[in-house]
Amino acid sequence: MATRLKPEHPTLGALLRQLRARNSWTLKEMSVRSGIPVSTLSKVEHDRLTLTYDKLLQLSQRLNIRMSELFAENDSPAEAPVTARRSIGDLDRAVRVNTANYDYYYLCTELRRKRMIPVLTRVRAKSAEEFGELVHHSGEEFIYVVSGSITVHTEFYDPVTLEAGESIYIDSNMGHGYVTGEGCDEAVILGVCSSAEDGLMDSLMNLHG
Repeated sequence: MATRLKPEHPTLGALLRQLRARNSWTLKEMSVRSGIPVSTLSKVEHDRLTLTYDKLLQLSQRLNIRMSELFAENDSPAEAPVTARRSIGDLDRAVRVNTANYDYYYLCTELRRKRMIPVLTRVRAKSAEEFGELVHHSGEEFIYVVSGSITVHTEFYDPVTLEAGESIYIDSNMGHGYVTGEGCDEAVILGVCSSAEDGLMDSLMNLHG
């Protein structure tokens, strides 16, 4: 008889169940403490729903836990490589973060301790002046233009414009920012961020704080 393997990397739902069990809370008690409806918490615990960035921030603040614990990207002992993981990206289950320049959709968030972080992003800023200060974070990133066009501004290179189907790979420690190309109202890009350092998700989330 085949043995069913236990998941090595708990989902957000599993982490919330563990947190409730550790504190002997009912769903209703967690709802009161977090300000998140019972029905929403139940769906998250059964992996039928994820939470937006605002709700994750609310949960971490009201329950006095770090955001990194919800993503479980660090603070864990080294483990043997996992070779059979998979996750299907779904915008309905993405963690959504809205900023002045971008609308981010963090994909595949139920996978813990990822080596890569995939993000679908809507780019709205139309100039470097509107974008403001360039951003920096650890690691490297690959950006593919899904629709529209973007102009990539970086700290050490002249701006470059990319059309749909084109891509760029950069060092994320270098200041960078993406704005829409000339005559383009909105662009959609797919980014994949990676870092050899722990805490990449924390670094990305701190950009929004």
